[in-house]
Amino acid sequence: QVQLVESGGGLVQAGGSLRLSCAVSGSTFSINAFGWYRQAPGKQRMLVAGIGEHGSTIYADSVKGRFTISRDNAKNTVSLEMNSLKPEDTGVYYCNRGTYYMSDYYPSRDHWGQGTQVTVSS
Repeated sequence: QVQLVESGGGLVQAGGSLRLSCAVSGSTFSINAFGWYRQAPGKQRMLVAGIGEHGSTIYADSVKGRFTISRDNAKNTVSLEMNSLKPEDTGVYYCNRGTYYMSDYYPSRDHWGQGTQVTVSS
């Protein structure tokens, strides 16, 4: 059974940085794709960044140039480095195991972490 555990969220001022991590177990990590999603209060969960098994990446337009997704196959972790944070980046960030195909990321319905809260104050 796949388990994803996020960490690294917190409260930060606008312009600051945070690094989120997702520890993955119960999966052949190196052959899987992963994504980070954000859910703001009253809004739908949206893709922030995705990474394929070979390291290809995709980003939401709103975070391009500020966020970087990466993977460490030796440690079974997926990270999201977030710089120049804005108040609109606030939300619960979820890690997902899915599929990366044709330069797009497709989430699995069943493989989500519990989420980590990120709050950016203005």
